[in-house]
Amino acid sequence: MPYRSLALLGTALLMLGSPALTAGQPAASKPPTAASAAAPTAAPTPKPKLVDINSASSTELKTLPGIGDAEAQRIIANRPYPTKSHLVAKKVLELGAYDALRGRIVAVQPVQPKAKPKS
Repeated sequence: MPYRSLALLGTALLMLGSPALTAGQPAASKPPTAASAAAPTAAPTPKPKLVDINSASSTELKTLPGIGDAEAQRIIANRPYPTKSHLVAKKVLELGAYDALRGRIVAVQPVQPKAKPKS
């Protein structure tokens, strides 16, 4: 009778995925895998700094993928942009070039001062 209880306990542990019994050896003697060893120490990837296409300098624009001197000058010459997609609408950039950098740009609009009420 005690052997049957032990067999049932062992089966239950196997079904629950006990690491101590699945490979037939204690869990402490298993070497860590590369994925499990790297996971706790991996730092989160920082988000790239967004570049404002309405105010960025030529040097800042050239930090974007696929943007060289000519593209930076076209972006500056066609300002302001109501939205970043206007780079394609105004034919400043082709769709492929825009797709490569759209996650790294914004089109910030200048803040309009509120009109003073007339007295």
